[in-house]
Amino acid sequence: MAWVFLTEDRVYKLKKPVVYPHRDCYLLRDREVLCREEVHLNRRLAPEIYLGVVALRLDGQGRLAISDEGEVVDCLVVMKRLPEPLMLDVAVSAGRVSKARVSRVAGMLADFYRGLEPVEVTAASYVDRFKGELDRNREMLVDPQFGLASGAVSPMLDRLARLLEEEPGLLGDRADQGHIVEGHGDLRPEHVCLLEPPAVIDCLEFSRRLRLVDPFDELSFLGLECERLGAAWIGEQMINECAQALENRPSGRLLAFYTAARACLRARLSLAHLLEPAPRKPEKWQPQAREYLALALRACRELG
Repeated sequence: MAWVFLTEDRVYKLKKPVVYPHRDCYLLRDREVLCREEVHLNRRLAPEIYLGVVALRLDGQGRLAISDEGEVVDCLVVMKRLPEPLMLDVAVSAGRVSKARVSRVAGMLADFYRGLEPVEVTAASYVDRFKGELDRNREMLVDPQFGLASGAVSPMLDRLARLLEEEPGLLGDRADQGHIVEGHGDLRPEHVCLLEPPAVIDCLEFSRRLRLVDPFDELSFLGLECERLGAAWIGEQMINECAQALENRPSGRLLAFYTAARACLRARLSLAHLLEPAPRKPEKWQPQAREYLALALRACRELG
């Protein structure tokens, strides 16, 4: 959804003029609004990284330039370039993540969530959101063209759907108790930088609905992705420390549901790449979907 240009110490992000069901960037004015929203929102967790928005112009010779003169043809988000070895996914793969660094990230996230005002969301609408996602997941995951509908997938999806019907309070109580906030929306290891202080980038600027989350849903997602990289301990430590700092510890069953639901969503999004007219790395997506489904099945076993 964007082109990213890297220099030695800067990153420039140019949003593509595309239209998706969840986002319309066809007009320049819409891209500019999203650029400014991206900077505003991401400064919550990376205030020193997001430098602002600049105009891309045509100079007198008809060349593209970042300057104060010439016709404006687009706009760019400008960021400081982060050190790749300190990105959490890279550091995990290299075995260079310490408990102390994870603790600092957990502390920053706990402070972030503690400072957010609860968003009014009814229990019914919160549960319905998950029901809708599960329906979309099922449609994709059991599609015969992907060859993933093993004997375990449909029963797992049935179990998640049945939980929402039989125990709506498991999720609904989170909304009723005021635990839904406007969070990050895409809390993955590749968005976490182990700087001092840490920084978290690339929140979902284009959809407030997707940013309305239970903090422990986001933290479960981060834990899921760390587990896929072979570092399940990171998610466990993060959740434990945030629960203590926030004085709010969700049940293990709720965390298991969040993890399974996120894993199914990630499996679906992996397969969705294969529906593109010219998918990049087509050999990647089915194995990746299988990885997520295996993690979803593991989490689902904890539901009892």
